[in-house]
Amino acid sequence: MSSPFTRSRQGSLALLALALALVTALLGGRASADAQAAAAGTRPCDLYASGGTPCVAAHSTTRALYSAYGGRLYQVKRASDGATRDIGALGAGGYADAAAQDSFCAGTSCLITVIYDQSGRGNHLTQAPPGGFSGPAAGGYDNLAEASAAPVTVGGHKAYGVFIAPGTGYRNNHTSGIATGDQPEGMYAILDGSHYNGGCCFDYGNAETNSRDNGNGTMEAIYFGNIKVWGYGTGNGPWVMADLENGLFSGVNPGYNANDPSVSHRFLTAIVKGGSNKWAIRAGNAQSGGLSTYYSGPRPNASGYNPMKKEGAIILGIGGDNSNGSAGTFYEGVMTSGYPSDATENAVQADINAVGYTAPAPAGGLTAGARVSLRATTSCCTGEYLRHDSADSNAAISAVSSSSSSADKAAATWIVRAGLGDASCVSFESADKPGQYLRHYDFRLRVDTIDSSALSRQDATFCPQAGHNGQGVSLRSANYPGDFVRHYEHAVYIAGDGGSHAWDNAALWADDTSWAVTTPWA
Repeated sequence: MSSPFTRSRQGSLALLALALALVTALLGGRASADAQAAAAGTRPCDLYASGGTPCVAAHSTTRALYSAYGGRLYQVKRASDGATRDIGALGAGGYADAAAQDSFCAGTSCLITVIYDQSGRGNHLTQAPPGGFSGPAAGGYDNLAEASAAPVTVGGHKAYGVFIAPGTGYRNNHTSGIATGDQPEGMYAILDGSHYNGGCCFDYGNAETNSRDNGNGTMEAIYFGNIKVWGYGTGNGPWVMADLENGLFSGVNPGYNANDPSVSHRFLTAIVKGGSNKWAIRAGNAQSGGLSTYYSGPRPNASGYNPMKKEGAIILGIGGDNSNGSAGTFYEGVMTSGYPSDATENAVQADINAVGYTAPAPAGGLTAGARVSLRATTSCCTGEYLRHDSADSNAAISAVSSSSSSADKAAATWIVRAGLGDASCVSFESADKPGQYLRHYDFRLRVDTIDSSALSRQDATFCPQAGHNGQGVSLRSANYPGDFVRHYEHAVYIAGDGGSHAWDNAALWADDTSWAVTTPWA
C-alpha cells in the first residue's frame, strides 16, 4: 500500500498532466517537444513510478516514455545490404528520429528488428521464435514488421508504428522484473483502432516463456480484434479483451459480456491490469477524453484463473503459443510492477492526449472508391501502366496513351477498395472486370475472383506508402511484409530488394516498385 505522501504526489502529477492537456487545447495547438520533455515527470513511466507501480518494460517506436530517456527506441535492418541502425529519440523525453530511418532506408525497404525496452531492464522485443505454432519466416520464426508501413504524426513529429500483418510477431522469453504467478501488474498499449482482424491473437503483454500453451491463467495480455471464439462484447467488434490463455475474457464470465463495447477510435488506449483475484479492462480515445472502465472485479468465473500462473514473457502481435493469424498496429505500451490505480492511468491518458497522435493522409490519395491508373516511374517505362493482359489474367505493364483503344485504357484502370484482407490497406478492383481484383499468386500478379478464404483476401491486399524512389507510392504486400509490387521485364510481381527470385534483383528495385497514381484512363 502506498504512503499518504505517495498518494498525494500521484494526485498532483495527475493534475499537472491534465492541466498540460487543457493549456495545449486552449492555445489551439500542442506544446512543443522541448516544452513537453521539460515538464518533468509527465511521461507515462514517470507517472507510473510516482503512483508506486513502476514500469518494468516500456516499448515505443514513436517517442520516449520517460521524461529523462533519450536513448534507443528501435532498430531497423536494411534489405539492400543487411545493415542495421538504431533509431533513437530526439533528446530526453522526445519523439522518434524518423528522419534517420528515412535516410537510412532510402531507396530500399527496412524491417523493424528490435523494439528496445526503455525501462533499463533489457526487456527488448525481437523476432518471435516458433512455438505451438510456427511462423512463415526461416526456421519457423515469425515475420518482422516493415519499418515504414505505419506512418503517424505524434507531438507534431513524423514517426512510425509497428504494423503487424498476419504472420508477424515479436517476443522476449527471458525477461527481468515481469510479474509471475499471481503477482500484480498493469499494462497499456496505444493501437490503431481501425487495423484489426478476427485472427488469433493480436496481444501485448505477459505470456508463457516457452512459446507454448501451458494452460489456463499462464498469460495476462491486452487483446484487440473481433474474434468471437472465446469471448466478445456488444456489437460486431472490435473489442478490448484480456487474453488469459485458453480464453479471451471481456468480463467475469466466459463468452459474451454486455459491458464490453465495440470501439472505433482511430487511436485507441487499451488497458488490462490484474492482481490477487481482481482484474480490469479500461480503454479510451488516445486523441482526447478520459478512460472508461469496461470491467473491474474478480477473476473469471472459470477454473484455472484464480490464482493466476503468469510466466513473465512479453509478446507483441501474437498469442502465447505463437498463434500468429492476427493483424494490428502498435505505437507504444508499457508493463508495470504492481496494480496501477485508476488515477495513475487517468494521468497517463492525459499525457497521451497531450502529445497528439494524428493519422497522415493516405499515400498517393488512394482512397476507397477512387478510380486510378498506376504508371511506372522507371526511366525506361514512364509511358507504361499497370494493367491486366487481354490474352490471360496476368498483370503486366504496357504503353497506354490517348490514342490507345478503349479496351487497353479500361484494362489499365483500377477502382480502389478498402483492403479485402485488411481494411487499413487497399485492394484494386479491375474497372473492366467487375468483381475481379489484383492479387499475387506464386508471386506473379494477376486479376482474379476473390473467394472468402483469408489467404486469397490477403493476397489481394496492398498497403500504400511513399514511393521508394521519391515518386508516387510503393505497394507493400499485406501478407509478405518485405515484398512490394514490382514490374520486372514487363511482368508484375511482388518482390523483395534482393532475394532468390529473378524478380528480386536489386538493380532498379526502388524505381520498379514506385508507381505514379494518375487520372484513370477509363
